[in-house]
Amino acid sequence: MSPHRVVALVTAPQASFELGCAAAVFRDERYRFSVCTDRPGAIRTTEGFDMLVGSGLRALDRADTIIVPGWLPIDREPSTAVLRALGRAHRRGARLVSICSGAFALAATGLLDGRRITTHWRMADDLQRRFPAVQVDPDVLYIDHGDIATSAGSGTGIDLCLQLVRNDHGAAYAAQVARRMVMPPHREGGQVQYRTEAPQSTQSLGVVLDWATDHLADPITVDDLAARLNVSPRTLARRFDEQLGTAPGQWLLAQRIARTRVLLEETELAVETIAARVGLSSATNLRRRFRTALRTTPSAYRRAFQEAGQLGRR
Repeated sequence: MSPHRVVALVTAPQASFELGCAAAVFRDERYRFSVCTDRPGAIRTTEGFDMLVGSGLRALDRADTIIVPGWLPIDREPSTAVLRALGRAHRRGARLVSICSGAFALAATGLLDGRRITTHWRMADDLQRRFPAVQVDPDVLYIDHGDIATSAGSGTGIDLCLQLVRNDHGAAYAAQVARRMVMPPHREGGQVQYRTEAPQSTQSLGVVLDWATDHLADPITVDDLAARLNVSPRTLARRFDEQLGTAPGQWLLAQRIARTRVLLEETELAVETIAARVGLSSATNLRRRFRTALRTTPSAYRRAFQEAGQLGRR
């Protein structure tokens, strides 16, 4: 199977962190990562150094995924050549992705019209004013439509790129990539963006999150999580909302669904056995929760993943 070609479209001044997020995730034998620009040559970065980019827009014609890792200044119109290249790539089936302000470049193509998308919350109002046909959601980490995906500020680009790997090769493989990067294996796109105006508690949830992840098979309750931090359930709920943008029970269910996906991909365990291993008590409960989360059944998910793997080995 030939590597999936990921091409980042950069422009001066280029935010090197956003570019690095994509490069770090797709630095893998199943992908081939490269960079191109409208006018090849030295590209100035927001951090003050130059990078030399030798490939022009023709690289987009061979890409399976195109990433726009930021677009500065945000009020700059993409060139006609860039807009045509992005539109041409989308028509032939390439996946278009933006990180942070990169949504401004994608929106200029008209391909985001009528779609729900996201960007950094500080830029959301500007994006909505400039492109009223786009539905800007400033509160989520990323939104993945399959053919087009957008993420919020900077580091959420890693979350989105891991989501793309999960779509391409499954949850287990994406978890391997995340472990290599020492990153959480899965953050739901619906989690809220961190905002500096929000009150932040001083006590990190890291300890309780690690403990819960290691004990998913146990009948963990919100009271159990609160006891690990020696706080009330109400205080725990407030800290989950501040730090993760979700409720403790919702976070716990998301971890159980993620573990279910890995077991369906990597093992032949019966659904009843998987339900016990992830703490969902019964096959009936697992099937109901899984269908609600992924709009498919565990057996259909396993079958689709196995068929995709067989095609990839041909």
